[in-house]
Amino acid sequence: MPNHILPTALKLPAIKKLEGKRIVLASNSPRRQEIFRTFGLVPDIVPSKFEENLSPSSFTDIHEYPVATATQKAVEVYERLVEEDPDNPPDLVIAGQSIALFISERVYERVRLADTVVLTHAQPSTSDVSYSVLPRYNQELLEKPISKEDNLRMLLDINGGVCEVVTGVVVDNPRHVVEAYVENGEGLDRAGGFAIQGLGGLLVRKIEGDYYNVVGFPASSFFAFMDLLLEEDPDFLEV
Repeated sequence: MPNHILPTALKLPAIKKLEGKRIVLASNSPRRQEIFRTFGLVPDIVPSKFEENLSPSSFTDIHEYPVATATQKAVEVYERLVEEDPDNPPDLVIAGQSIALFISERVYERVRLADTVVLTHAQPSTSDVSYSVLPRYNQELLEKPISKEDNLRMLLDINGGVCEVVTGVVVDNPRHVVEAYVENGEGLDRAGGFAIQGLGGLLVRKIEGDYYNVVGFPASSFFAFMDLLLEEDPDFLEV
C-alpha cells in the first residue's frame, strides 16, 4: 500500500492516525490536490461519478446543499471501490463541494454545479455585521459562469460587496479591471467567477477565515474535525 503521508507533514495525532491507511480524494481538482500536498497528504485520486443533480431549492438551508453533494460523492466512490476490490477498501474517502451565494434582489433559478460555495455577506461568526441588521435580500447562488458575459455579470454583482465562501471575501474594483479579468477567462470554471489563488487575487481586497477554503478545500476545519473524531473515538479508522 502506498504511503499517503509525506515527510513534511506535521506530526499531528490526526496525521499519525492516517499512516498506513488508504486515503482517497473523490475529486480531480488540481487545487484540492495541491492543498492536500501542501499539508503533507497525497491521497489516491478517484473522481466521483455522482451526477451532482441535487436541487438547491430542496434544502431549507442552502449551506446543506454542498454538504449533501459532497456526501453523495464520497459514498459513490467508497461503494465503487469496495465493489471493485473488496479486499482493499479505502479507510477514508474525502470529498468536497463548493458553490457561491450572493445577496441580491434577483433570484436566479438556473444552477450550474461547481466546486466551491460562495455566499454574499459573511455569516455573523465571520463578520462584525449581524444578520439582524442586514437588508432582507435573497441569496443568489453563484456557481460556474456559463460564458464570459455571465462571468462579468457575476463579478459586477459582487463588486463592492461581500461574498461568503463559508468565510468572507470582499471584492471591490473599477469596472475596467473586472472586464480585463473576465476577458482573460480564468474565472470561467470557478464558483463565483474568480480564482483567489490566481489572477483573481487582484480583485480581492480582504478575506476573513480560511484562505484554503476559498481556494477549494477548508484545510483547517478538516484537520480540526479529524482531531475531534479522534477525541471522541480513539479507535477511529481502526479495523
